[in-house]
Amino acid sequence: MTRANAASFSAQRRGAVFGLIAAALFGISTPLAKVLLGLTAPQLLAGLLYLGAGTAISVFRLFRTHTSEAPLRRGDTPVLLGLAFSGGVVAPVLMLLGLSKLSAVAGSLLLNLEAPFTMLLAVVFFKEHLGRRALLAALLILAGAVALRVGAGAVGGHALGVALVVAACACWAVDNNLTQRLSTRDPFAIVQVKTLVAGSTNLIIALVAGNAVPAAAILGGALLLGSLSYGLSVVLDAYALRSIGAAREAAYFATAPFLGALGSVLFLGESLGGFDLVALAAMGAGAALLLRENHSHRHRHAPMRHEHVHDHDEHHAHGHGPGDPSGNPHSHWHEHDALEHDHPHVPDVHHRHRH
Repeated sequence: MTRANAASFSAQRRGAVFGLIAAALFGISTPLAKVLLGLTAPQLLAGLLYLGAGTAISVFRLFRTHTSEAPLRRGDTPVLLGLAFSGGVVAPVLMLLGLSKLSAVAGSLLLNLEAPFTMLLAVVFFKEHLGRRALLAALLILAGAVALRVGAGAVGGHALGVALVVAACACWAVDNNLTQRLSTRDPFAIVQVKTLVAGSTNLIIALVAGNAVPAAAILGGALLLGSLSYGLSVVLDAYALRSIGAAREAAYFATAPFLGALGSVLFLGESLGGFDLVALAAMGAGAALLLRENHSHRHRHAPMRHEHVHDHDEHHAHGHGPGDPSGNPHSHWHEHDALEHDHPHVPDVHHRHRH
């Protein structure tokens, strides 16, 4: 295996692992948030969840002594505000409002729509490519998501609740694709800004509207859940977006409802039925297909200049100036000359080309 092939496979495998862990952490939030919704208002809970995430990431960054990641720049502000507003301020409130009118199972099922919405935006508007194998894998995962508890008729529910969760999925799809636009930046910095903006905005609105701060135990539970399901989960998801692109990330993240159902079995004493096992088989087959994907063809890299963390590999054969950092990996502004070659790749920042 060549160095380029090994690097591509390593990035793809890392993106898959990060995407699946992110899905698991987010999946468990639906049944647990449903419990908390009986004890506090939706917008206040959204604020607490994101403040828990923002606080945990801020503490981590405070004690992190060094990073090779590229920092956020002033030019990133419009995209950063767009993803914070769509995915941090609007989407969680819509989801929690919808969940307050639906069962936890119905809410989990409807969250499956985030994946096809993300894929649609990634392929149609952001020019990502899904080959036949990747498309088949994505369809298998989505089919498993649809099969999840369909036999129990869990999709039925309040029409307004359904519409609210569907709208939340659309907002998170926008967030996913905008986050992928910033995937060359430090994921911890991106998520810190997003969660603190979202958390403080929703908390202020909730308090002005007259919502009371819950008891200490509920407050602590919401902050802890947020640190994991909206903090660590979103950071890992940002790394997955960097490694494999928004469309493939959406396929892996579509496992979240099933993983949430497993969490319901462990934490709430629910049981799994035949359709749940069908869902597990379909999702497992799809994930395996994606992990084994080998998309390779001769392609051309146009000249470009950008900044991100990198090693000096086949795509980064550039010199260093006196002010550039040493050691690997590192981050600095660098230029890519035109390059034409053939190796396995996914639609990361260096591989957005015509097919």
